[in-house]
This record gives sequence, C-alpha cells and structure tokens, in this order.
Amino acid sequence: MFAQPSAGPASVSELFSTYQLGEAYDEMFEAGGAPRLHCGGLIQVLAATSAPELVQYQSEADRAFLTQGITFTVYGDDQGTERIIPYDLLPRIITRSEWEPVERGLKQRLTAINLFLKDVYHGGRIFSAGVVPRELTQSCRHYRREMRGVSVQRDIYVSIAGTDLIRLQDGRFVVLEDNLRVPSGVSYMLADREVTKRVLPALFDRYNVSPIAHYGQALLATLRALAPHRPDPTIVVLTPGVGNSAYFEHAFLAREMGVALVEGRDLLVHDDIVYMRTTSGLRRVDVIYRRVDDDFLDPLAFRADSQLGVAGLLNAYRAGHVSLANAIGTGIADDKAMYAYVPAIIRYYLGEEPILDNVETYLCGEPASRQHVLENLDKLVVKAVGESGGYGMLIGPHSTAAEREQFRGKILADPRNFIAQPTLSLSQSPCFINQKVEPRHVDLRPYVLYGEEVTVVPGGLTRVALRKGSLVVNSSQGGGSKDTWVLQD
Repeated sequence: MFAQPSAGPASVSELFSTYQLGEAYDEMFEAGGAPRLHCGGLIQVLAATSAPELVQYQSEADRAFLTQGITFTVYGDDQGTERIIPYDLLPRIITRSEWEPVERGLKQRLTAINLFLKDVYHGGRIFSAGVVPRELTQSCRHYRREMRGVSVQRDIYVSIAGTDLIRLQDGRFVVLEDNLRVPSGVSYMLADREVTKRVLPALFDRYNVSPIAHYGQALLATLRALAPHRPDPTIVVLTPGVGNSAYFEHAFLAREMGVALVEGRDLLVHDDIVYMRTTSGLRRVDVIYRRVDDDFLDPLAFRADSQLGVAGLLNAYRAGHVSLANAIGTGIADDKAMYAYVPAIIRYYLGEEPILDNVETYLCGEPASRQHVLENLDKLVVKAVGESGGYGMLIGPHSTAAEREQFRGKILADPRNFIAQPTLSLSQSPCFINQKVEPRHVDLRPYVLYGEEVTVVPGGLTRVALRKGSLVVNSSQGGGSKDTWVLQD
C-alpha cells in the first residue's frame, strides 16, 4: 500500500483503498507512498469528489466520445469490433523538467533517422563504415529499391513520427520503439484533451498545462514545408477508406487542417502529375499525407491487386512533382531489428551521445543472441520486427509452455524476423476503475513533426493497459488512453 494523502479525507481514503504500489515507477506516488508534489492538485480535487460523481464524469466522457464517433477496432473480440476508445478520467501529469530531456532526445533521434534514410537510399556511407550491416537493411521487407537515388523534398523522409516511450523504475524515459511509416493515435490525444477539459474543468484550471490544440496547424505547416516549389500548394489526406480502423483519425486530421480527405479513386496521374477529381474539374495535388502503406500506394509499382492507391503515383513522386508524408521506404528505420542500431546511428551522423536510451535488445538473427533468447523465452518479450499494435508478440512471464514452443519454432524458421527484450515493468498511473482509483501500466507516444524544423507536441498519447497486471497498452487489443499534461512551469 501507500501512505494516504496528507489530511486524507474519507472520500480519498475510500477511492484509494485498493491502490497498491509495486516495483514499477508510480506516476502519482513516491516510492515511500507520499504523493508527488505536482500531483497535489489532482489529489485535492479527488478529495472533494465522490465516487458517484466520478462515475457521472466518466459517463459524460463516454457520451462525448460516442457523439464524436471516436472509435477504434478491437480485433478478435466476439462482442464486435467497433468500440468507443476506452478513456480514463485521471490525467497523467509530467513536469517541465521531466519533459525537457524527452523533447531534446526526440528531436535528436528523428534528425539522425532522417540522415540515415537519406544515406541508405543514396551513398550508403554507414554501411561502408561498418556501423550498420548492409544486409540488415536490404533484408527488411520495408526496404524499397525503387527509392534508390530518389531525392525527396528537404531530404526529409520521416516528417511525422510517433515514438513509443516507457518510464523505468528510476523515473527515466527510454525509447521502446519508433513508428515512422503511418503512426496513428494523435487524434485520440487531441480528443482526450478536449474531453478532459469538458468534464473536469476545475481540475484543468488548477494546472498550467502546455497546449496541444495547435497540432492540426503545426501538421499543416509541416506538410506545406514539403511541397514542391509552387505557391499555395494543394494538400490532401489519403485514406484507405471508411473500413480502416483509424478512419476517424484520417477524417479528423483533414478537418483540422482544412484539406480534402481522399481515397485512391479520387486521384489520378497524368504526365507524372497527380490530380484530384473535384466537382469543378481536376485540381493538381502537391502534397499527400498518406495513411496507406507502401504496398498499396501504387498498383503499377507495388501490389498489383491494390484498390487503395493511385496508378502512376511512384513515377510522379520520383519526378519530384508530388511529396509524400511519410516518404516511401521509411519502414526500414522502424524495423524492430534496426531499432537496436539507432544509438550507433545517432553517434555516427551527429557525433553525439543519445539523449534517450534504447531498451536492451537481442537480435535473433545473430547466433549468440538467438541462443540466449531461446534459452530464456520464459523471461523475455519476443517481437516480430515488422508487426505493430501488439501483434506477433510473446510476453515470456505471462506465456504458456505451448506458446513458448510455438515461438521457438518461429524464431528458428525465420530468425531475422524476431527480436527480444527484457520484460520491463512499465510505469503505473492512477486510473478510475470500478469506482476506485487503481494503478495501471502506461506508456507514452509523443508526436514529432519535421518540416522547416523539428518540433515535438508537449505530451502525447498515454496508452493504458486497462486489465489489471497487463503490459499490453495497444488500443487494438483493448487498451485505453488518458490525457497527458506537460506542465509549463
């Protein structure tokens, strides 16, 4: 247990009666149980609020998400796939001093990754220097030979990134993985903030919280910076369509930016120029914020059976007549095997030590590491290098012997496709669950934009493992989210 908040009223004592401190870093309480200084205002509001009132606030929040159509797909759920994204009332609060190294580290990381991607598709100096194995890159299924020698605007390959962070027991944030192809979730970050302000206005007013509402305009400025040299460029958001699990986000961001939301059938290419069909005729398109994977972008260049892309888009892109965010072929940098080399990539291109550390990672493609992983499957987290959303993963301590044997076979059959990491206890944050405040494990996905410069949205999407003891935070597997407050002072 923890020490009850000073002068703990009966309402607070009751709310926290089942709260347990564990080995993980707690976002609200010190190791000895005393409340963290910056959480005092939250505790005071909880002291003045009864459990039934909090239930009412939670219901109001759920209704707000429902009326806005904010849903996410939960695959493999017998009760149906489309659900309101689970939302927790209690915000996660991060101090300015905690945030500053995170912000600097994310800028450093994205700068180096973009230099790496340019080098991969042009000179390949890093391979000649022996820093990264050439074979590791060229064996990645996201490597695109079609991009070799292709120049992209401002040499920016990744202009929108969502980097997953976890907090260790000592309070440090470290990078768990990079999301550099079509990172999702930013709309839920923005929606969480609006709902929190609506249902808990008194609490929000107690804190000097860094704003995030400008994200849509910041994204628009980033995309404008990538446009080929034409005045007043036309920007569109390319979606796979309403059947996609993140369609709400695609529509939301198009609306926030004031640009058109299009599907592949709305675009065409003529003489290496991309046009959008409109009621007044064809209109040239300069920048595409694409939420369609590489494989489906152009049926003439990639998957011929794709109905989602635009025939001839790659040729228009290679000719420099249209920009894509993110660039084709960026997936090699968020391959989970390549992740292990990012610290070395930072040192090579920037001559700096990484500000944010990686989690220790074993590459199953390396014989010694593979042997270690196979001998310790019950202790490690094993991940497929190209999967996301929590799929293709084994959490060793929570697995059965049959599951471990299945993964053993997968690793031996295709070792390049797997990495392993220690089972880390993600930090825990207070959540309002079943009329009590209980700890649940969380991670953090900040969003980074790279246009004229690298900018980081203060905060990000805090994802919550809603099942007690679970380490799986992904919304696609039943996780939830909460508002993230970065304090301005």
